[in-house]
Amino acid sequence: MYLYPMFKDGARRLAGEAVHRAYALIRRLGEISPASPGGKRFHHLGEGACIAFPQGAIFGEPWISVGAHTLVGTHVSISAGFVPGLDLGPDVIVRIGGSCSIGRGSHIVGHQSIVIGDDVFTGPYVYITDQNHTYAQIDAPIGRQWPENSAVEIGDGCWLGTGSIILPGTRLGKNVAVAGGAVVRGEFPDNCVIAGVPAKIVRRYDAEDGWLPPMKNRPTATAEELALLSLDGLRGLQELQDRIRGEDAAKREQAG
Repeated sequence: MYLYPMFKDGARRLAGEAVHRAYALIRRLGEISPASPGGKRFHHLGEGACIAFPQGAIFGEPWISVGAHTLVGTHVSISAGFVPGLDLGPDVIVRIGGSCSIGRGSHIVGHQSIVIGDDVFTGPYVYITDQNHTYAQIDAPIGRQWPENSAVEIGDGCWLGTGSIILPGTRLGKNVAVAGGAVVRGEFPDNCVIAGVPAKIVRRYDAEDGWLPPMKNRPTATAEELALLSLDGLRGLQELQDRIRGEDAAKREQAG
């Protein structure tokens, strides 16, 4: 009488484990890497680069270049051109640098030129495009009006917050932080923070005066901690996480 529910729960648990293991295997096999058949279609896919499965819409691979050790999250769309099968000419359209991290659900849609530097990190659902429709004819549907292109450049070390939108013609300098939800168009210098709709500079770095307005006093990462972050795999992150946990525990003991 009591054996059937126990058997049922056990079978469900085993089936659940099998499903999760199978899905983990599918995700692993579905990744696009330099050695995979999908990876060979790209203009360049650097060593250690990975586009996670499931992918979004990816087409125009011969005009897309992804640097070494760049990680692209799930459901990310990267496209060159309007539809698959077009001849887009001799030049790379979408160029993503090395050691970047592209958040899940993001879209990078190129038609003329999108250049993303090295060590660029994005939150999820970021949208980057170098094309938009015009609004020259007031009596015609906007979506049917002829589009215009304007190249996009995102400098090394930038951070693009969740849901930010990078519009055609944008040029970001090095180490620019873009706040979540910002709508960005125009040129911005190195070492600044931009936010808003439309995005404006809300904090910048001056060589003599430092950050304007000033930052709150926060501990700076040591050379040893930066070295941990540069280690391959999870080892460096695990050591750093353990160190942070230990420091937090020590602070709680002192406060108590």
